Amino acid sequence: MDAIQKLHEIVLQLRAPNGCPWDREQTFESLTPHIIEEAYELVDAIKSGNKTDIREELGDVLLHVVMLSAMAEETNDFNLDEVADHVGEKMIRRHPHVFGDTQVNSVDEVWENWEKIKATEKEQNPLASIPKSLPALLKAAKIQKKAARMGFDWPDSTGPLEKIDEEMAEIKTALADQSLSPSERQTQLTDELGDMLFTWVNICRKFDIDPETALNSANDKFSGRFLKVLEIAQSEKTELKNANLATLNRWWDSAKSGIIF
Repeated sequence: MDAIQKLHEIVLQLRAPNGCPWDREQTFESLTPHIIEEAYELVDAIKSGNKTDIREELGDVLLHVVMLSAMAEETNDFNLDEVADHVGEKMIRRHPHVFGDTQVNSVDEVWENWEKIKATEKEQNPLASIPKSLPALLKAAKIQKKAARMGFDWPDSTGPLEKIDEEMAEIKTALADQSLSPSERQTQLTDELGDMLFTWVNICRKFDIDPETALNSANDKFSGRFLKVLEIAQSEKTELKNANLATLNRWWDSAKSGIIF
């Protein structure tokens, strides 16, 4: 018995009437948050570079694939073999440069063929395959990449960089507009700040930088420096809320330089 088949039988036993009460009551909907959590844990393991952790987290992700397939099998919708067959056939179909006679000379040509083949598989708008529940930053990046592959894009980074100035001017206009009620200003600012964030994602794409990676790096950097600020404040026996702006700036500069007085 191979490992995948063994895992499949384990899951079937867990779902059986005499199996595990928790596993038996799970549904597609109840497992959704766990699937998202496992995906993030796998990403963390990959970033750590720890191969043992990566293997473990891949196993957790695989368990969910097998579990969901077993649920579908119970209602005669599909089974694990059909899931594997479907994705295998899709990979063959979408890689004619590997499994067929198509010639490609770059990654861009691979993506161009991919999108053309997808368009022939089902009638859909070109953005329909982007999951609605993706985090907004990641979703923006995917939308922009899709549009760019279809030819809707600035030729270089000049366009989005100039767009930042335009969006900033619109934000300042909304702040200065005295005719707006508080709720109207909030709506206007939400719209304009959203445009600003979307443009920054575009700039990241132009420099081949993943916006999620860039923001996570900034998150980690800020967190590390903020913890140092707390150490400084504690050493000076002062609470942050009681410190003036000049003191906060001094602490922040100290945290940035790595020097704690």
